[in-house]
Amino acid sequence: MKENYLTVKELPVSERPYEKCERYGAGVLSDAELLAVIIRTGTKQQRVIDLAVNILNYSTAYPGLKGLNYFTMKELMKIKGIGRVKAIELLCLTELTRRMAKENMRDSIRLTTPQNVADYYMQDMRHLTREQVLLIMLDSKNKLIKDMVISEGTVNTSIMPTREVFVQAVKQEAVNIILLHNHPSGDPTPSAEDIRVTKRLAEAGNLIGISLMDHIIIGDNRYISLKEQGLY
Repeated sequence: MKENYLTVKELPVSERPYEKCERYGAGVLSDAELLAVIIRTGTKQQRVIDLAVNILNYSTAYPGLKGLNYFTMKELMKIKGIGRVKAIELLCLTELTRRMAKENMRDSIRLTTPQNVADYYMQDMRHLTREQVLLIMLDSKNKLIKDMVISEGTVNTSIMPTREVFVQAVKQEAVNIILLHNHPSGDPTPSAEDIRVTKRLAEAGNLIGISLMDHIIIGDNRYISLKEQGLY
């Protein structure tokens, strides 16, 4: 039997996010109202605004908008009222917001300080559930040549392939490199292994004339620069 959906238009006028947005601007809408505009319809049993609230409250570990960064398609489809299409829409929305945040910084970003680097890559890396190592390759003026993922690990560990780092750096004619990797726990405190590997990479770079400018560990909206900490 076909479900009857309660749409945004069927909400009381005072609760219709479209009308509120048109009259007052999107900034006045709550998180749930913004989400309701995206998903558009609820179910026979719940209004679209209630479905939006349920989505925001579904994750106990990451409630609110933050939780959208961690949902998989399978997890979204466990929420009553979310099918394949809505799950895809929400995944695309999350990815779009990440890309918009990064694009807004692209023209003004200068990868010359740990703060610059962390700000630019934070949204890409802070929500990853597995460790990922990113290699940033720069020219003599510290202009970005290319960045690339060079390894991915488990929840707790990643492999730092020294040879691959410098093969790629030489291939791109990089003068300086920066390494980033994330800690899925959200705590960017470097481990003894992080420090050991960084020292090894810095020594190898010195031998071939490619400077390791920094190794930055990304946590949840936090970072630690091993260079700033004097750890290599």
